[in-house]
Amino acid sequence: MLTIYNDLTNRKETFQPLQAGKVSMYVCGMTVYDLCHLGHARVMVVFDVVYRYLQANGYDVSYIRNITDVDDKIINRANERGIPFTELTEEFIQAMHQDADALGVLRPTDEPKATQHMDQILAMISRLIEKGHAYAADNGDVYYDVRSFPGYGKLSGKSIEDLQAGARVEPGDAKRDPLDFALWKSAKPEEPAWDSPWGRGRPGWHIECSAMSTNALGNSFDIHGGGADLTFPHHENEIAQSEGATGHPFVKYWMHNGFVRINDEKMSKSLGNFFTVREILDRYQAEEVRYFILTSHYRSPLNYDTEHLDNARGALTRFYTALRGLPVGQSADGESYKTRFHEAMDDDFNTPEALAVLFDLVREINRIKETNVEEAASLGTLLRELGGMLGLLQSDPESYLKGGASTDDGLSDDKIDAMIQARIDARAAKEWGEADRIRDELQDAGIILEDGAEGTTWRRG
Repeated sequence: MLTIYNDLTNRKETFQPLQAGKVSMYVCGMTVYDLCHLGHARVMVVFDVVYRYLQANGYDVSYIRNITDVDDKIINRANERGIPFTELTEEFIQAMHQDADALGVLRPTDEPKATQHMDQILAMISRLIEKGHAYAADNGDVYYDVRSFPGYGKLSGKSIEDLQAGARVEPGDAKRDPLDFALWKSAKPEEPAWDSPWGRGRPGWHIECSAMSTNALGNSFDIHGGGADLTFPHHENEIAQSEGATGHPFVKYWMHNGFVRINDEKMSKSLGNFFTVREILDRYQAEEVRYFILTSHYRSPLNYDTEHLDNARGALTRFYTALRGLPVGQSADGESYKTRFHEAMDDDFNTPEALAVLFDLVREINRIKETNVEEAASLGTLLRELGGMLGLLQSDPESYLKGGASTDDGLSDDKIDAMIQARIDARAAKEWGEADRIRDELQDAGIILEDGAEGTTWRRG
């Protein structure tokens, strides 16, 4: 049975959805003011695998991943560029979708935007005020009264006393207590604003997720995910808001993926040590980046360096080389492989162990490929089926191994094929020096030739 490490209880628990056969899952998505970096890619890929695996196990999954399309960073960036904030967000929503599609990330069931849920946000804030969990300040701001919620800190493990020690009121704040946080911010000049019972303004960051998740999935749902950096204060505040407003338990299982690190520092825009997805895709195929992300357990740190991405390329080259030339066959029984794969994934989505099972399957394919093509083809089909649950090994082997139709700084496929034919002709004419020269020229261009009984194949190294 599937077990999930629940950050709310700090232990692995057998997964039992609130409604049999159905799963409701909400993941905090992007704040769309810039291109996605590798940290964002990890969130998308990790929960895409969770989504795929739950579906593969027969669950009807409602997967919601929100879009934050109004906040300080968005407003500041739009003002810097002199464009409406809606134009900026639309640009980066499209860019996010392009990056996600490249990485093989399935579109979620729905992607609600904060700006499209003002009615729900205002209604939730009103309920919190009515229930004594929030208050309107004289300046038009509305704050959540943290001390009014007895369970505050149950996700992050932080106590009110510890938080109080480091808390302070920022200049201009109208909050009663340093721990309180904004639900509604009064309008400032030249900022987007909406009408509310407390005056024109815009929502605080935390309230949007409470309003959108409960609107889409109900007062209580199964899984809430996001990066580890969101545990506090964002997810802690979501719990306080949602349970304060509805009176129901908010989320059954909380999942957080670990940080991406560079030189033992968290990758982040604020530190300036981040790589955008597009920068990485200039050097590596998208599936290689996805594979690299899955080589670490989702809760562990992911250490970025080119060596690890090169290792991912080598692993996928081994997989696709095994699949190369195999006819499509009936999926093999392969019960031992299936059992081990599912045991790995059922253990809190242990993708490194699941990948190890795929490697064992590839070894068996390579062992029998020359002597039993039919059985190898059946195992190849099984390899694709299991890989598909991870979003891997769904490409044509030739396309992957040749790295695309052409490259801007290298040889086109047609040029490579012509050079290989010239080498074949030279060998047929016993012009060994010319054949070696062509081989060396291709090798210098990063093209690896493989001579076999059925002729010469090639791949980009």
